[in-house]
Amino acid sequence: MEQKLKKIILAMMALVCAVVLAEPCLTAQAVSLQEQLAAQYKLVKMGSDTSGYSVVEPGTLLAIQKGGILGVPYSDKTSLTTKYENGTVHSPNGLMVAGKKSLLGHFSTTSSQGQTTHLFQKGDKVYATKIDVNLAKDTVELDIVACDKCNNTDPPTYNKAEVQFQFPKGALAKASAGDVEDTIGQLLSISDDSQQADQGQQGNQSGQQGGGQDQQAQQQQPQQQQQQPEPQTIEKGQTPDQVEAALGKPDKIVNLGAKQLYIYKDLKVTFLNGKVSDVE
Repeated sequence: MEQKLKKIILAMMALVCAVVLAEPCLTAQAVSLQEQLAAQYKLVKMGSDTSGYSVVEPGTLLAIQKGGILGVPYSDKTSLTTKYENGTVHSPNGLMVAGKKSLLGHFSTTSSQGQTTHLFQKGDKVYATKIDVNLAKDTVELDIVACDKCNNTDPPTYNKAEVQFQFPKGALAKASAGDVEDTIGQLLSISDDSQQADQGQQGNQSGQQGGGQDQQAQQQQPQQQQQQPEPQTIEKGQTPDQVEAALGKPDKIVNLGAKQLYIYKDLKVTFLNGKVSDVE
């Protein structure tokens, strides 16, 4: 009897240890996946003044691949959640929208475009405002806001929405960042116009500076060209060693299986199968 009791106690202790040790592992993986996704999807920074909301610093530009994401103006106090599961977009149902309208009241007010909800279309460009990984629920939430300049929306409303990517039970804990990005890309793919949009936003800010600074910069340019060393060149197809030889050690390295990211202070280099495939 005493021997049997000892076995029971040992089994219970082993079970407790397994639970205690598993929790830090799950937390560490959630943080790791969160960091890798954050490195891939740069979040937009929004601001506001007396004229309304605006993009202060653009993030990674995303293109919507399927219709059905339901949004509301950025000024609204809440967002609607669109669910994406097994390749299908599940828009918020009428009961949910009506419930929020009854509870919050602000849905009854008319926006600047005469509407309180907006159905995003395929091809619309958006920025990510938030990324949240929840291993316990096997979900990745990506909050988005419209790039009104890209979509030629005038007057701007900066419609926003919450998109929840639902993975099979237990799958997210085992999934790589690359697998998660592939699933997200089915609905929100990284746009080829991302760099152009960033340059356009930066150009608007620099265009507001005085002409006197431009003239001074032109006078200093010949002298700077003489003093500055030859610029380093990064080309498509180069290896990580060649990139390090040109730019030095990166501030951060993100491994995504066949994909690898070298993150510098003002630059991100993407390697695919050990070769440079993209530079941002």
